[in-house]
Amino acid sequence: MKHTLLSIAFCLFLLAGRSQSYSAASIPEELKKNAAVVTLLNNTDVEVEDVDKAVIKIHKVFTVMNEEGKDALMFQQFCNKYISLEDAEIKMFDKNGKQMARYKKKELLNTAVGEGLIEDGYMTYYRLSTATYPVTVEFDYEVKRKSTLTIPGFYFIHPKEAVVESNYSIKVPADINIRYKPKLTSLAPEVTAESKYKVYKWAVKNLPAIEDEDGSASDDSNFPHVEIAADQFSYYGNRGDQSSWKSLGAWINGLYDGLDELPADRQQFFRDLVKDAPNDVEKAKRIYNYLQQNFRYVSIQLGIGGLKPFSASFTDQKKYGDCKALSNYMKAALKTVGIKSYVAIINAEYDAEPVDPDFPSSQFDHVILCMPQPKDSIWLECTSNTTDFGTLGTFTENRNALLITEEGGVLVPTPRSKSSENILSTRNTIEMADDLSGLTETAVTSKGEYRRIITSVLKDKRDDQKEFLVEFMGYKEPDDFLFENAPGSQDSESKLKLVVRKLPEFSAGDKYFVNPRINRIISATLPSATDRKLDYYFRFPFEKKDTTVIKLPSDFRADVLPKEKTLSTAYSTYQSKSWYNEKENAIYTSTSLVLNRHKIPARDYNSVKNFFDEVMKDDAQRVVIKKTGAVNTEKKPF
Repeated sequence: MKHTLLSIAFCLFLLAGRSQSYSAASIPEELKKNAAVVTLLNNTDVEVEDVDKAVIKIHKVFTVMNEEGKDALMFQQFCNKYISLEDAEIKMFDKNGKQMARYKKKELLNTAVGEGLIEDGYMTYYRLSTATYPVTVEFDYEVKRKSTLTIPGFYFIHPKEAVVESNYSIKVPADINIRYKPKLTSLAPEVTAESKYKVYKWAVKNLPAIEDEDGSASDDSNFPHVEIAADQFSYYGNRGDQSSWKSLGAWINGLYDGLDELPADRQQFFRDLVKDAPNDVEKAKRIYNYLQQNFRYVSIQLGIGGLKPFSASFTDQKKYGDCKALSNYMKAALKTVGIKSYVAIINAEYDAEPVDPDFPSSQFDHVILCMPQPKDSIWLECTSNTTDFGTLGTFTENRNALLITEEGGVLVPTPRSKSSENILSTRNTIEMADDLSGLTETAVTSKGEYRRIITSVLKDKRDDQKEFLVEFMGYKEPDDFLFENAPGSQDSESKLKLVVRKLPEFSAGDKYFVNPRINRIISATLPSATDRKLDYYFRFPFEKKDTTVIKLPSDFRADVLPKEKTLSTAYSTYQSKSWYNEKENAIYTSTSLVLNRHKIPARDYNSVKNFFDEVMKDDAQRVVIKKTGAVNTEKKPF
């Protein structure tokens, strides 16, 4: 009995100790500052048993401090026949460390992933809920993989997360070479030998939260981490080598081998399509336009389908495919008319950084096509129905792409984004009536990203179009409007008509204050520049041009116009000028805003922030018009 009581007391002591350690009050005050989540302990243990077998065990305890950190309350793990969640347990504790909930693997939820075109797998997930903060959560789970193409890196800190302790270890057979590279950190591993294995261990402690600044990169690459890769790997039963870009590309080329063949009748179709084209570029344009008009994009990202495409003949039959399948199809079609091209794997998104040329590994998530030319190569985005021939955009420009050739992989840069590829030009003509209402007509010319945006909006519902005009393009709220493609024009031209009940913003006596433009040249304020540490990303570089003509009623004249404004930085320029045409009794305002680069280094952000603040101030200037029976000849400071 005495021993039983001692055992019970000892167990209660252990439970009390655990509860105390999970109490939010135990978190050091210095780690609470700016933290939405505080990781108390994160142990990641990776064991590579062979090139086709790895086990990952994770034990993580973290406190969600407030609503801002609620996304951390989601557990999720992708699974299929090559990736399995062996065991999982989730616990949640209140701010005092008292257990509130516990869930085992069988209680977690599953949902299918993908569009059903291949066996994509499923996601095991569970979202914890709480009415109060802080709460502490414990994740304990084990994952088995039949693949070592990618190995989890040591991402030990995330936006608005403080870390008390985080540890990472990887155990690998001595005959498998592991490479690692610290990014934004000097963290080095402790390396030991254990029988026939090598063991690498990293550890960090007491890291304060890093602010997630608005406009910074959306992934964790901007934060300190260690990348890890194995030279020899297996991916869904396919063994390969990624000790060099050449060997990785050779392996991927094997996945594509024989898949770029079309049936004889379809080969003849493409030869007929281009038979009178004067050169290879024109041939490629015709085939690309055919692809855009007749095929649709679907997403297949997981399993072997994440790297191996459908055959060109299958894609031709189904008239759909993902980035790999459509790029492979375009390659096959070009091949039938004697044009050489290469698929290129690349990492996508406007805020993604180029892959590290000194660290060969599978860092890609997208496929495009490259047509080598005597001077500059032609790059094709085969998933878009609106992208112009030979244009990529910031989704894949400014990167390093891995060309997949017969001799292996070749890492090459894609073009740099140019402002001249993304143009939005508006010419507004405003007829102001005697009651100060207005009818406006706008000719809109768009190119590149703006063209894609407007083409999409023109298909939207009327309420969504109105929201776009007011919020995105900065037009004055209309009482009625018409927004459509210009008759007989290309997709790059559209027209807009607005009915505005009252044009002046306010009046004083016989003077009325009117916006010199019916739309704003920019519609959003940039985030604060105070002590910026992370680079800022615009969606794309651009050129915005506007000419607005305000035709005044016969008994009104221009009284005061805004002064001419010129601004510039190393990344941007702005010009605005207003003048009065007495003969037409009309006020003209011409404005130009150019952003030459979409990525602004943190060190230069302050100057760009100030630039756009000044643009917004100028955008808020007013034209003063005066009601008078005669022309006012008094000179004003135009």
